[in-house]
Formats: sequence, C-alpha cells, structure tokens
Amino acid sequence: MSSNANPFGQVLVALVTPFTAEGEVDWAGVERLIDDVIVQGADGVVVTGTTGETSTLTDAEKIRLVEVAVKVSAGRAKITAGGGSNETAHAIEYARKAAAAGADANMVVTPYYNKPTQAGILTHFRMIADATDLPVVLYDIPGRAGIPIKYETIIRAAKHPNIRAVKDAKGDFAEVSRVLNQTDLLYFSGDDTNVLPHLSIGATGLIGVTANVAAKPYRIIVDAVNAGDLRAATAAHQALEPLVRAVMTHVPGTVAAKYILHGLHRIGSPRVRLPLVGPEEAEAALIEDGLALVKDIPGLDLSDFRPDRNAAAGGALPRIAGTTR
Repeated sequence: MSSNANPFGQVLVALVTPFTAEGEVDWAGVERLIDDVIVQGADGVVVTGTTGETSTLTDAEKIRLVEVAVKVSAGRAKITAGGGSNETAHAIEYARKAAAAGADANMVVTPYYNKPTQAGILTHFRMIADATDLPVVLYDIPGRAGIPIKYETIIRAAKHPNIRAVKDAKGDFAEVSRVLNQTDLLYFSGDDTNVLPHLSIGATGLIGVTANVAAKPYRIIVDAVNAGDLRAATAAHQALEPLVRAVMTHVPGTVAAKYILHGLHRIGSPRVRLPLVGPEEAEAALIEDGLALVKDIPGLDLSDFRPDRNAAAGGALPRIAGTTR
C-alpha cells in the first residue's frame, strides 16, 4: 500500500483552457483564471484534462500549460497534469515532459476507444507510473473511456508506490468504500453532483468543473467535512446544486463553464475547439434559467452576468501547423 499523505490538494479545479476568439490559447487568460481559482480557495489545479480540452491541445500547448500553472501557482496550489492517452508510449512521453515542466502530479485516464482488457489497463497504468517519480491519479470514467477500471484492477494498481489516488466518475459508492477499506488510495470525486456524498464516505476531495466558476463553496464544503460539520457542508452543497445543474446538464461541462465565465467577464472568449461548439440558443437559455435559481453562493456574484450567445456560437480550429499530438 502507498502512503496516505496527500500530494494533490483537496479542492482541485479541472481547469478550462481559455482560448481567443480565433481558437488559440489565451495565455494571459490562463494566468488570470489560475490565479482566480487559487485565490478563491483551490489548493490544486488540473491542467490539460478533459475539461481543459486535452483532445484538441497540441503537446507543446499542454507542456506550456503545465509550466504556466506552476509559475502562477508559485507553491500556493499543487499542479496536476491531466489527460493521458490511449497510446501508452505517448502517455509515458507526456508524463516525462510534464514532470520536467514542474508538475506535482500526473492524472492518467483509462485508455479510451481501444477497449483493452483489464490486464492491458493495469499494464498501461504501471508503465506510466514507472516513467516518473510523480504521484499518479487514476481517472476512472467509463462514460468517456468506454470501459471501467474494475475493482480488482484498482486493488492491484494500488500496490504500485507511485499510484496514489483515483478520480472517480463512475459513481459506485459501494466500490469506493471497499477500496478505501482495503488500500491507502486517496479518492477524489470526479462528478460535481457527488462531491459531498463522496466526501461523506471518506474521499479526500474533488476534481471539479463547476469549481472554475465557484471554487470558494467547494473550499467551504471540504473544510466543513474536515471539521466534522455536516450541517455547514450540506448547506453549501445545496446552495451549489442549481449551479452544478446549469454547468453539467445541458452541454458538456467545458462548454457551459466557458459560457458562464465569459458572461462574468472572467475569460475573454467562450470559444471551444471543434468538435465541441458553443451552446445553441435553446441550450444557452437552459443554462441561464439554471443560473437564475442560484442564490447566496459565497464568492459568486451573478449580478454582472452578461451572456454573449453570438460569441459562443460555433467552434474554432487552432491556427497551428501539424497534428494535435
């Protein structure tokens, strides 16, 4: 079993990657957003993950995002490089470059599309964990990867000294409890609706999309759980519910989070890269209806929210030669 010390933080923001209106990375916007979420209470930032649109970032962009995050955080938050790959050799190469760029940890998603056996998944994880000294978070998200990390595989993976945690987007709470009972793995809620339920059965923290918009209430929830104050944690959880629904229900969380952040003037453009596109009129209306139900969330003032549906429409390709690899 691994040590149960936490090298990741507890309130981890699955950071969106701000783009310009032309679809290039807005580096100044990245710096502002990272500083913003840390000031609001995040003690961990995950760059180049699903929410960061890792599938359409080039490797050069990914490594620079790690470097920028390390520079901006300046020790105030742990920086986890996310994304992985469905090609083991590529994931190993990225892990090594991320470590050299100063990342504190590596998050490795289940290999997607290939549909390997559990033996293949385990070998993939072990080889990536062998490649650096970084602590590794396994990202279990069968809805995107097409396959789960089965309980037996998690137990076997936990024996690797660098595999320290699981980001759970599977929602099997009985399995989470079972793994926590039998390993020293840390668990992070990977589903914004399940943060408090995960914490209540022993999870360490969260890696959240909605935390881009409102990190402070997640800090309140985690601190309250740490203090044994379920009443305060529940109140913050309930206050967040309409915002979580607005971000996570109608379009991919990345799209909704960028739409809201742009409407709050916290990023310069709501652009996403194709094949993601901004919300259509009806989807944008549903997001806005959800925001209208939000009340009294610490650190979030929606009175300045001015959505721009025209800016959100469509997608943009990066103006970068070559492949996205």
